[in-house]
Amino acid sequence: MTTFTFAPATRETARARIALQGPGGSGKTKTALRMAEALAKGGAIGVVDTERGSALKYAPVPGRPDIEAHEFAHLPMAFCSPENLIAAVKAAEEARLVVLIIDSWSHFWAGKGGLLARVDQESKKPGHHGGSYTAWAPVNELEQDMLDALMNFPGHVIVTMRTKNDYEMEGKKVTKVGVKTVQREGAEYEVDVVVDLIEGTGTVTKTRYSALDGVSVHHPGEDFAETILEQLGQGVDPAQVIVDELTGEGLTYERALELHARAKARNLLRSGQMHPVSGDPTTLEALIKEYGQAVKPAAAPAATTPPPASEAEAPAPSTPAAATQAPTEQPASDSVTPPQMRMMHALFTRVGLGHKDSRAERLRATALIIGRQIGSANELTLAEANTLLDTLGNYGERGETAAADFAAMVQGLEDDAAKTFAPAA
Repeated sequence: MTTFTFAPATRETARARIALQGPGGSGKTKTALRMAEALAKGGAIGVVDTERGSALKYAPVPGRPDIEAHEFAHLPMAFCSPENLIAAVKAAEEARLVVLIIDSWSHFWAGKGGLLARVDQESKKPGHHGGSYTAWAPVNELEQDMLDALMNFPGHVIVTMRTKNDYEMEGKKVTKVGVKTVQREGAEYEVDVVVDLIEGTGTVTKTRYSALDGVSVHHPGEDFAETILEQLGQGVDPAQVIVDELTGEGLTYERALELHARAKARNLLRSGQMHPVSGDPTTLEALIKEYGQAVKPAAAPAATTPPPASEAEAPAPSTPAAATQAPTEQPASDSVTPPQMRMMHALFTRVGLGHKDSRAERLRATALIIGRQIGSANELTLAEANTLLDTLGNYGERGETAAADFAAMVQGLEDDAAKTFAPAA
């Protein structure tokens, strides 16, 4: 049974996730660019343009500074597949864009190569049965991958969506019942703020921030974006928290590894930072690498301590249920407990490292998972033991693939550590 730990909640600063929706000609692209300039604070803006280059109408005109324009990087896209959007987001990360505009997000639903076209393509494959209904399964997975990539972008995101009038017919009477967005139903729940644009006026129709609820602005732009930034900034910056730990006293190599893992899990490695000493622009990943190398020991300590009786001789539980039973003994200190040691032995067995000759491999895996070298499992703290048990429990439940999956995960941790702290060429 996997154990979980709750921690006190802390509000963090967030990146904007904004949707601008309206009919053609309502000013979505112009509004997106105006808002992006305020969000970017002088940083780079990029536009994925699926509207046949329409965003270029707002680009600077050489030699004509008198004409109102917006500076941005432009990426035209005619085939709006989920894979292409994922690749575009990756390119935006590599370019260190501060704001990414998708104009229009509707095309990734109903355009050439979009999700509806992909469903039709799947339903026509040889041997497929069940029509379009069963064809949604693989397409849903693609859509989730696309959403994960877009919503995990480390900068601000603005998407535009087209709308069309929705009607109902009763007998011969046609009644307008509202406006329908050209996107999957419920797409608005993926973003924090939805603004409806009609004839130059933007009205907030959905938001997670009470200060913005129902706000209506004529030609929303810089001021409106500043209001959103104010709401987003009511908390701590997760990247800055990591930088503060890096530059504080007492940093160890093991702690730098932990900070790298945390930043990677939060998709913060590429986030732009100012170097604490030189003031030069850099990334969080580069800072972690620099500070980690500075405290890296010359050589990792050799694990020469004989296996303790509690690890080498502890019998495995006789049933799978016993292997994951939560410990009932209360710890006398902050050290690993005997029940935890017995659980470790059982779970290491499940992932193929239960043999006495596998001790070195167990220690290697443990060190990578908890972020520090140990000579024996007796050196684990209570929290480290819980972290190790969580990981072992997760992989131990995978049956026939447990050993291979666990070995691949451990190797991945080792490869990440080697890349992160490899000397510069």
